[in-house]
Amino acid sequence: MNNNRKPSILIIGAGMTGILMTIKLREAGFTDLTILEKTDRIGGTWRENTYPGVACDVPAHMYTYSFEPNPEWSHRFACGSEIQEYFERVARKYGVSNSVRFNESVVNARYEAGKWAVETSLGDQFEVDFIVNCTGILHHPAFPDIKGLDEFKGPCFHTARWDHSVDLQGKRVGIIGNGSTASQIIPQIAKIASRFSVFQRTPQWYFPLPNKAISERSKRAFRRNPNRMQRLRKAYLFGFSHFITKAVTGHKLQNVVFSAISKLFLKLSVRDPKLRANLTPDYKVGCKRIIVSTEFYKAMQKPNVDLVTEGIDCITEKGVRTKDGKEHELDALILSTGFDPTAYMRPMQMTGKDGLEIDHAWQHKILTYRSLFMPGFPNNFLMLGPNTPIGNYSVIAMSEVQCDYLIKVLQKWQQQEFDEIDVQESTARNFLEYIRAGMKNTVWLGGCNSWYLDKDGDPILWPYTWEKWVKEMAEPNMADFELATFERGGKIEKAA
Repeated sequence: MNNNRKPSILIIGAGMTGILMTIKLREAGFTDLTILEKTDRIGGTWRENTYPGVACDVPAHMYTYSFEPNPEWSHRFACGSEIQEYFERVARKYGVSNSVRFNESVVNARYEAGKWAVETSLGDQFEVDFIVNCTGILHHPAFPDIKGLDEFKGPCFHTARWDHSVDLQGKRVGIIGNGSTASQIIPQIAKIASRFSVFQRTPQWYFPLPNKAISERSKRAFRRNPNRMQRLRKAYLFGFSHFITKAVTGHKLQNVVFSAISKLFLKLSVRDPKLRANLTPDYKVGCKRIIVSTEFYKAMQKPNVDLVTEGIDCITEKGVRTKDGKEHELDALILSTGFDPTAYMRPMQMTGKDGLEIDHAWQHKILTYRSLFMPGFPNNFLMLGPNTPIGNYSVIAMSEVQCDYLIKVLQKWQQQEFDEIDVQESTARNFLEYIRAGMKNTVWLGGCNSWYLDKDGDPILWPYTWEKWVKEMAEPNMADFELATFERGGKIEKAA
C-alpha cells in the first residue's frame, strides 16, 4: 500500500480557522496547499469589524491557539486590534502570510470523480482533491428591512462597515439594534454623542464579568513561564464548559445560578423601575447569546442616552420615525443589525455530484453531518458549520477539534482507503434528529427569536455538553460515510 499519496487541498479564507488549518495540515505532512483570501489581509472577523469598543467576549487567554499562547494580552477580554495583531503575528511566524493568495476568491467550484475544478475571481483555474471552507459564520452583514432606509441624509452605516471618517463627537446619533455588537458600541458612543437614541426591539440578558486589565507583572510571569498561561487557558475552558455551556444545555443547577446572577445584576444596576422594566427580557436567560458586559447598564442611564422601545415605522431624511408618530432627528445612524449566520461560503457557486448546486441543496435547510460534511458535495468540508458548539465558547477550540478530525480523514485518503468521501442525505437527517432530540432541554427554545435559529426554528448549535462533542469528534466513524474509489478507466467502486 502506498501511504505517501499527497492530496492537493484548497483552503478558502485566511481568518482564524484558515490560519489554523494551514499550520496543522503542514505539520501533518500535507504541503500541497492553496490558500485564497478575498481581501488584502488575513484576520477574518477581526479585520472586518473595527467599530468602537470591538472586543471578544471570550477571555483572551482562552481565545488563543493551544500551541501559541500570548503573554501580551492587555485585558481579560482582548480588543479587536489586539486580536488582529495576534493572528497576523502567528501567520507570519508559521509562514502562512507569504503563502496566501490575497484579493482572490472562489467564483465557481465543480466536482467530478474525485476532483474539484475551481475558478477564481482573477480568472485562474485549477484542480484540487479537497476543499476546506474556512469562511467563517458572521461575515455577511444583515441589513434591516425598514422603509425609507435610503432616504436618510446623514451618514448611515453597518457596524461591520464602520465609517471612520464620520466624527460623532457632539452629534445626535441613533443605533438600531442592541445585541452583542451594540452592547460594545453603546458605552463608547454614549461618552461623545450630544444625544444618543438606542432603538431596541428586544432587550438582552447581561452577565457581569469585568474586563479587568492584566498587569505588567502578570505579563512578565507569563513570559517567564508559558505553562502559567496554559493553566489559565485550561481554567477558563473548564469554567465555561462546566458552567456557561451546561447552563444553556439543560443542566438545572448551572441554569438556576446563571439566571439568578443575570437577573440580580439587572436589578442592582438599573435604579429607574421603568427603564429596568424596558431592559428586562421576557425569555429565558441564555435563549439569545449571553452578553458579557459591566458597562452597558451604566451607559443606558446616562442623561444623554434615550432608550426607544416603540417600533420603527420608517426612516426619514432627518432621522427615524417610530410607530407613535414621533420623529427622532439624527445626525448619524448606525445599523447594528447583525449578520446572516447561514451564508457560510456563499455567494460562490458550488456544484457537487450529479450537478447538485449548493443553493438548491440548501434551499429549504442547510443539512450537514457532524457540521463538516454536506451531502452531495464529496471531499468538501465546512468548518464551523451548523451544530458546531457555537455559543459563549472559544471558536478557536472548536476549530482545533474539527481540524484534528479532518486530518484523520485525509490520512485515510493517503492510505488509499477511499478516493471520494460523502454522506447520504439520510445519514445527515439522522444526525439532525439526534441534534433535535437534545434541543428540548436547552434554553434556545426558550421563547426568543435569535440568530441561533434557522428558518425552521431549529437552533444551529450543539445541544449537548462540550465534553460530549469532543468525545464524539475524537475519531471519524467511517461506517457513516459513503466511500468510493476510482479506477483509471473511470469506473466507480464502493470502497471496502
